[in-house]
Amino acid sequence: MRKLFDIQHNCLATAVALALTSLLFAGTAHASTGEGDDSIVTDRPDFVESSAVVGKGRLQVETSLAAERSGRDGVTTRATSTPTLLRIGVSEDLELRVETDGRVRSWQRGAASDNASGMADTSLGVKWHVRDGAGEGGAPGLGLLLHADLPSGARAVRGDGVRPSLRGVAEWELGSEMSLGVMPGLASERAEDGRRFTSGIFGVVLGKQWTPRWRSFVELSAPRIARARSGGSLLSFDVGAAWLLTPQCQLDAAVSAGLNRNTPDRAITVGLSFKL
Repeated sequence: MRKLFDIQHNCLATAVALALTSLLFAGTAHASTGEGDDSIVTDRPDFVESSAVVGKGRLQVETSLAAERSGRDGVTTRATSTPTLLRIGVSEDLELRVETDGRVRSWQRGAASDNASGMADTSLGVKWHVRDGAGEGGAPGLGLLLHADLPSGARAVRGDGVRPSLRGVAEWELGSEMSLGVMPGLASERAEDGRRFTSGIFGVVLGKQWTPRWRSFVELSAPRIARARSGGSLLSFDVGAAWLLTPQCQLDAAVSAGLNRNTPDRAITVGLSFKL
């Protein structure tokens, strides 16, 4: 059984690497400027990022409240956080990114008790808008994101070492105001025993623009694809919506259901984003 799981994991990692390579070469062949519409385009509340950047000289803040709950073997675990992303436009195709889960608090009740709180690690990154999409039924819009999570948080919630990641994004317009986004990726992490390992990242999202001011989505997300000895995979089904209060201010919300034992049973997030 372990051998079969290892084969499946290696196939997933290979598929993700091939997808990232395909996105990079497709974008290099057809690069273009970023989108001209000045309306806010956020990377939340869905897991799959957008391929768009904020634009030269622009600043965008995406902040939120998040809560999750899990029950395993008689122990209930709850956690809250304040995820925040700061996006700074360097050019029409490039942005710098500073991201954190903010103030994190987790606590357990049941057979064991293990509480932790403090400021989470900070992630520094860059997003490259490789090209615009070609419209309905055409080639997808493409983006690449390179991030590095730094061990900068409070001791109780700090990660182990620098954890780099690379993600690619492809977005298609399907017609009837619907869109499809796919995000493969790879991350380098450190297991509890100090061993380095490479995990996969994958997400697919189907969105619907109901009016010029509000949209909704359904999504399958896998923030981590890894062997059991490396912490196992995380997998969830997500549903959410976003409302434009103004062309440059968005309110959003999403709920998630965990699809395996490693993932929180339920999670909810409510966020506010604005562009300056």
